[in-house]
Amino acid sequence: MTGESSPVTELDQPPSARPEPGEAVPSGATAAAPPPLAPATDAGPPPRAHRVEVAFKGNRREFYRYEGPEPPPLRTPVIVEADRGEDLGRVHSTGEAAEVRNAGLAHGTGRELPSFRVLRLATSAEVARERQARLDDDDARRRAAERVRANHLVMKLSDAEWQWDRKKLTLYFTAEKRVDFRTLVRDLAAMFRARIELKQIGVRDEARRLGGVGRCGREYCSASWLPELRPVNLGVAKDQRLSLNPTQISGACGRLMCCLRYEHEFYVQARKRFPKEGKVLTTARGEERVIANDIFRERVTLRNTEGESRIVPLAELDAERAAGELRGMTEELAVPEVAASRDDDFVPDPDAPLAGDSPAAAPDAAPTTARPAAAGDGRGGATAPGEGAAAELRRKRRRGRRGGRRGRGSAGAGDGAPGADGEAAHGDIGDAPGDASSGGAPPDDANR
Repeated sequence: MTGESSPVTELDQPPSARPEPGEAVPSGATAAAPPPLAPATDAGPPPRAHRVEVAFKGNRREFYRYEGPEPPPLRTPVIVEADRGEDLGRVHSTGEAAEVRNAGLAHGTGRELPSFRVLRLATSAEVARERQARLDDDDARRRAAERVRANHLVMKLSDAEWQWDRKKLTLYFTAEKRVDFRTLVRDLAAMFRARIELKQIGVRDEARRLGGVGRCGREYCSASWLPELRPVNLGVAKDQRLSLNPTQISGACGRLMCCLRYEHEFYVQARKRFPKEGKVLTTARGEERVIANDIFRERVTLRNTEGESRIVPLAELDAERAAGELRGMTEELAVPEVAASRDDDFVPDPDAPLAGDSPAAAPDAAPTTARPAAAGDGRGGATAPGEGAAAELRRKRRRGRRGGRRGRGSAGAGDGAPGADGEAAHGDIGDAPGDASSGGAPPDDANR
């Protein structure tokens, strides 16, 4: 530090000594510059928008945008923006759970944040006001039901819900047909001095709003934990092998129970590991038919061709089926190839001449080829040299179809087979077939 005194600035002076705006600065003092803006880190992080799911009466849930460093805890009463007013609800889900539910539920808002905001946390007085509104809901429903009967409308008022600020009254009803309630709305608006909204819901939505205890002794699935009401049909009951009697698989609302859809996926995936009922399987005991499957104990009931039934664990049945398939493949490889058809099977006669061989030529006649006698025909004739092979082939085929002529030592001369002396039969062109002087032997009916 030096002995020189530093100039007095406006910031060094007390607030009472600082000049007012527009006042002259005293001599010997310098005008101070405006103070710099504080950095953003000193003011804290900017508010962050969170997705928050808020629950109202009758299991009605909506998503809202909450601006703050951290979302409020679960079950915290909050005041939210509503249609032309404000409403009170309780936080149902936040953070990652809210994001997952937003993506999978019908009342989700998609990737964008909701347009309605959470205004503030509710005070004790506001919570007490909300309790009083719930007590007035039953009175509003009874008064509205009287006006419904007065207008002769075929509809059933299920529930009534006052908005927290008493600016709107919502009435939920069920009806089988379309209802013209324009006159009813005018009467109710004049009676309650508030905005009236009528919403038609189904019987399943009615059971979800009102709640109750099912035949299992627990609260309705739709009113407790089931996220959404998906359609349920008889195909779901058939896949689970349940009774198709409507009184046994229907809930309090008169429709099929919601829990059937919840369990359906488990049954579908479990039955993929089991063989279909009615299918014939090859096991260690032969062919057996599948009678029933027990997916919980993993057992299969089989029945053989003799009518005997047995219960086999699924793991053991898979091993038997694998062994049966392996044994079948082995037997197929051991069986020889099937021979040709009997019509094409031919066993040649060892005493018959080969096709294309020329018979022994006679010393006094030109060599010719003897036409073989047809089966059942005792005549023998001469043919051209080119037709000998074709005729011999036709004779062999006919003999093959008739089983062949095995074991015969010699054939008649009319068949063209060699005789006992080894000479081949032949004919002379100029002689008659029955002439004894010719080289060819005439067919003998006694030798055929």
